[in-house]
This record gives sequence, C-alpha cells and structure tokens, in this order.
Amino acid sequence: MAWSIAEVARMSGVTSRTLRHYDEIGLLPPAWTGSNGHRYYQEADLLRLQQILLMRELDLGLREIQAVLDSQVDRLAALREHHRRLLAERDRLETLARTVGRTITDLEEGRGTSDMATINRPENLFEGFETSHHDDEARERWPEQWEQSRRAIAGMAPGELEQWQREATAQMIRMAEFMVAGTPVSDPAVQAEVDTHYRNLCRMWTPCAAAYKGLGQTYADDPRFRANFDSIAVGLAAYQRDAMAVYADARLS
Repeated sequence: MAWSIAEVARMSGVTSRTLRHYDEIGLLPPAWTGSNGHRYYQEADLLRLQQILLMRELDLGLREIQAVLDSQVDRLAALREHHRRLLAERDRLETLARTVGRTITDLEEGRGTSDMATINRPENLFEGFETSHHDDEARERWPEQWEQSRRAIAGMAPGELEQWQREATAQMIRMAEFMVAGTPVSDPAVQAEVDTHYRNLCRMWTPCAAAYKGLGQTYADDPRFRANFDSIAVGLAAYQRDAMAVYADARLS
C-alpha cells in the first residue's frame, strides 16, 4: 500500500513542504514519484519518518539524524533506544511541572509583597531545566549574540544570574495571568511586562525588531521552548510571541 504526500502530511502532522525538503536532502525519499510529480510513500518510509520525528523530539539535527539512519542496522534496537530516551524526557518534564507548580504556590502565598522573599530555596526554581542544547543552538543560529551573551554571563557577580533567572520565571507567570484573564497582547499592562522581558534580555544581548520577533516565533515554534512556556499555561508561548511582535513593531522598528 502507498500513501500520497498529502496523506502522509495529514496523518503525521508534518507539512508537505517539510516532506519535500526531506526528499531534497536525501533524508526521506519517497518510494516513487508519479508522472504528475506527486510523491508516494510506503510503510518502510512511514517507519523512517517516525524515526526522524522521534530524533527531532530528542533534539538531533537533520545531519545527525541522517548519519544515524545511514549507519543503522537494527531498527528495533534503535526504537528501543528512542523509547528509553523518551521515558527519560517524560521524567524530566514531570520534574519541570513540579518546579513550576512550586513557584506558582510560592508566588501566590507571597502575593502582595514587594520582592521574592517567599522563595525559600531559589535553586528549586531551576530543577529539571536543561539548558545546554539551547546554548548549542543559539551559538549556531546567532553567533554574535551568543558571544555577547556569554561575555555578559561571565561578568555577572555570584548570585546575579540566579536572580536574573528568578525574575524571568516570575515574568512568565505574570504573562500567564494576563493570558488567562483574556487581556489583549496590545494592552499597556502586557506591553509593560514585555518591556521588562526585553530589558532583561538586553543584559545578555540587544536584539533589533526583527531579531526580537524572531525570538518570539522561536518560543512558539521550537518544541523545547514551547514546552517551558506551556508548562506554566497552555498557549503561553504563542501569547508571548504575539505580545513581543506588538512590542517590536511599536518600540523597536
């Protein structure tokens, strides 16, 4: 049995454009291409696509995935390894959910105070976060900004980075409250929070309007960033992106 590219796109959630790109780079060629130019896939191709998507979920780049697939002999053994890593990621996300839950409880209990004094153990704010893969991707995509950020972090006094991260977590929670209340992203109060986000970011690197909007889009598109936002409130990544776009157009253009 064979499936058209449109059918594969529908069942997998991968766009036809992405499937064509996978074909062009040799990662997932179709079983055959019809006289009408349409691509068709068979069961072996669907299994290969599943492996590609699994490895994308595990943060591998396309070239790494290609190398793994090319060297792969035992497909079942590879799936077992993917399964093991997915279970480990599930455990990490459960830890993240507990981390955010603790932070929300602490902030609710301390509402009305002028600082974060109710956070008795600040290190608990960051349990379960994995940052190394973000560092690698940022260095590849934005080398100049990554270097600027690296120098800024190196120059921070002890505890200053921890305070910066704590403020970022609190800011995400405040944005979630606006979203849940149905506040438009253009509302002055929301934009004031975005201004806080931008100014905190400028301590690391200073993005122009296009770069800031691009960062917001990354929050919404990249599964890892989106999971961090949506672990606080589902839809927060998209809400943050839209608010950042309004800010960039109004303040940075």
